[in-house]
Order: sequence, then C-alpha cells, then structure tokens
Amino acid sequence: MSEIETAQPMELLTFKLGEQEYSLDIMSVREIRSWTRATPMPLAPSYMRGVINLRGTVLPVMDLAERLGLPKCAHSDRNVIIVVKHDGYMTGLLVDAVSDIVALNQEDLQQPPDTAMQDGPSVIKSLTLIEDRMIRVLELSQIVIQAESDAA
Repeated sequence: MSEIETAQPMELLTFKLGEQEYSLDIMSVREIRSWTRATPMPLAPSYMRGVINLRGTVLPVMDLAERLGLPKCAHSDRNVIIVVKHDGYMTGLLVDAVSDIVALNQEDLQQPPDTAMQDGPSVIKSLTLIEDRMIRVLELSQIVIQAESDAA
C-alpha cells in the first residue's frame, strides 16, 4: 500500500443492527430513506424483504441483520433503508438506525480475526474502535453480489 493511499482518510457511515454497530464506505451509499413497506417477491431468500419504488426504479431491499445471520430488524420508526450502489447495482439495506459518519485513516482499521468456521471471504473487511465502540466495516461485495445471485 502506498503512502498516498494510507494518508487518504476514508469516511464510513455507521449504523446499528440490534446492539451492534457496523459501517460501510460512504462512497457506496447513495441515500438514506425512511422505512417503506416492501412488496414481497415469491421464492426470494428470507432476508430479502421485497422491492420498493424508488422514484420509478424497482429497488430490492434486504434485511441486513438477517443477511448477516443476526435476528431480523425490529420494526420501529427509526428503521431506515440505506441505498447502496455496488458494481452498477442499487440495493436497499434495512437497518435499525443510522448512527453517524466517521473519518478514519487506514491505520485506524484492524483486520478481523481469522475464524476457521467461515467458508470463503468474510463479510467483515476490518474492525475499528471509536470511543470504546467496536465497529465492523462491511465488505459490500460479499453481501450484495451474493444476495443478487441467491435471488436469481
């Protein structure tokens, strides 16, 4: 990794899934919207909540907690859909609540411990501590692309 890369701060959008905090690179986030009831799609994986109308575009929405093997998002007024774009595809990620935007340097991030239980690449790209909060940085490519291929 070059000095220029390490010197570049990165911004992360942090959000809650239950009592845990996760984050995504802000560059993949297109918008944050309040929860809208999704229209279910037949034979979709259980974590796919369905589709919503996003200004004339059909947007698939997944329950990110369930996608990560956590208990489903509890419905509340604080639920939001984080609209992300990855490899040209837009997807909505249902989360419990958005926390904030944090700026970090590459050296603030740590590799997750190797868990022998997982098959293939991890959904957790790195970990960071911010004011005693353990925040997991998600690898969007392992969440969205796999979800789209599962639904197809």
